[in-house]
Amino acid sequence: MPKKPLAVALLAGSAVTACTPGGTDVYQSDYSTHEPLRVVGYPSRGSLEAVQKTAWRLDDGDADALAELAVEDGKAADTTARNWIKVFGRVAKGKVTADFYDEGSTRQVVVLYFARTGQKKAIEVRIGADDAWGVTLDETDPAEAAKAPDWAPATPGGTGSRSSGN
Repeated sequence: MPKKPLAVALLAGSAVTACTPGGTDVYQSDYSTHEPLRVVGYPSRGSLEAVQKTAWRLDDGDADALAELAVEDGKAADTTARNWIKVFGRVAKGKVTADFYDEGSTRQVVVLYFARTGQKKAIEVRIGADDAWGVTLDETDPAEAAKAPDWAPATPGGTGSRSSGN
């Protein structure tokens, strides 16, 4: 007898999670409708999910949804999201490789490589005030938002993202 209430509670809980904004169904739908993200380096679960969502929002051309991923709300996040969409929206529709640097327990620098054009974009993902992973969106100058990182290698995995023992 005790197993039935537990089973019903578990099913109800999973139904609520799947139907909430940002729940399992949304993530699965995003995952199945976008080009797979190629990964180099060592992401944490949280940093990987934040970078996947960032790449997906760029691919979608959805500045509002990208701004929602910001670790800090405000005008800078909205402006930066529009800048990133303008520069990287079309190229994010192709193959994207994310090169993860350092360890990712609370923050991680990531370089996105867009295969279609060879463009690169360095981003930072981190845990925000609400303990959820998000992306730092603070490049309100369009030139700054479009600037490629001069320290990143020409191709993913060139330096930094691999430990010296590999």
